[in-house]
Amino acid sequence: MTTFTVRVARPADAAGMARVHVEGWRQTYRGLMSDEVLDAPDFVDRRERFWNAALGDDPRFAHVVAAVAVVDDEVVGIAMTGPTLEADRSDGTPDRALYVLYVLADHHGTGAGAALLDEVAPPSVAHMLWVADPNPRAQAFYAKHGFAPDGTARVDDGVREVRMTRSAR
Repeated sequence: MTTFTVRVARPADAAGMARVHVEGWRQTYRGLMSDEVLDAPDFVDRRERFWNAALGDDPRFAHVVAAVAVVDDEVVGIAMTGPTLEADRSDGTPDRALYVLYVLADHHGTGAGAALLDEVAPPSVAHMLWVADPNPRAQAFYAKHGFAPDGTARVDDGVREVRMTRSAR
C-alpha cells in the first residue's frame, strides 16, 4: 500500500491542488454535469488561481483550513473547510462547512480521505457539507464519519446536492 502524508496546504501546493480538484470533479461529476464545464480548456488554470488566492493573503479566505494528502511529493488529495456560507445557514446549521474533499481515484480506500477530513474538520467541531446526489460512494463515506442528511437539497451547476450535517462529538 502506498504511504501518504497529510499536512496543511501551502502556497506551493496550488498547482497540484488544482490538478486534483479538476480531476476530482471529472471523476465525480462526469454524467451529472456538462462535459463543456468539465473539459473547459481553462479549467485547471481557474482552479489554480482559486487555490493561489485561498492559500495566499486574500482576505476572503482568512478563516479557511486547507490540507493536502501527498504521496512521493505529489498531491493526491485535497480538503478545505471554512465558515458556513450565509446562504446555507438555517436554524441549527453548524457554523463550519466542508467545502472541498477530493482524493484521486487511484488512492481511494487508502485512508487518505478520512485523514484529510480529520485534519480540516475534526470530530470535536460540528460541520455541514453539500454532496452530489446521486453519489453513493461519497454519501456512504460521510455517513461512516458521522454525517447525516438533514432533509435539505438544492441544485448547483445543474447537479442535485443534499446537505449533510455532523454534530460535534
